[in-house]
Amino acid sequence: MTATGTDIVELDRIAVYEALRVLEWARDEDWERDTPCAGWTLRRLVAHMTAQHHGFAAAARGAGQDRAYWREPDDLSEPARTHRAAATAVLAAFAEPGVSEREFTLPELGASFPGRTAIGFHFIDYVVHAWDAAATLGVRLDLPDDVLDVALVVARLVPTDPAGRGPGFAFAPPLDVPPAADPLDKTLRLLGRSPEQWSTRS
Repeated sequence: MTATGTDIVELDRIAVYEALRVLEWARDEDWERDTPCAGWTLRRLVAHMTAQHHGFAAAARGAGQDRAYWREPDDLSEPARTHRAAATAVLAAFAEPGVSEREFTLPELGASFPGRTAIGFHFIDYVVHAWDAAATLGVRLDLPDDVLDVALVVARLVPTDPAGRGPGFAFAPPLDVPPAADPLDKTLRLLGRSPEQWSTRS
């Protein structure tokens, strides 16, 4: 699910740090805002992101089959702090030697995957969820062109099966992609986002 020749661990790290940067803008009144994830407030989105970080960290260390690691936190009274701790955990796990060659068990997908492929799943989640948070908060997303180019490659490989898209899932059904759209807009639309509906500020 990743482009040959790319350092997916480094690209993932960049996406995760950008999500952290964006969420630093959130104030107490922002956590109940609606997000581009239908039916999810910003607090609910961050709960999902936190659970995914812990789950992928466990998968990187051979414990991904334990669903306890994938549960959303019971206490999300301090969403940014809770999410930052989870991001730190997953980045540390992905930085371990040989992680790309390990098998990751991902119970939500009902299978195990080579580490490189699994990290690709995590990477595309955090490019899109960083944008979700940025759009919610009115903050401009700042990701390098090489990250966005690889994100588009990965987004084109995400299954479009309706059983795994829509309410309750990270991605909505794909939308039509204008040929002239830039890589970020193409990625977002392939994953069910409507970028034109969310204004941003610099």
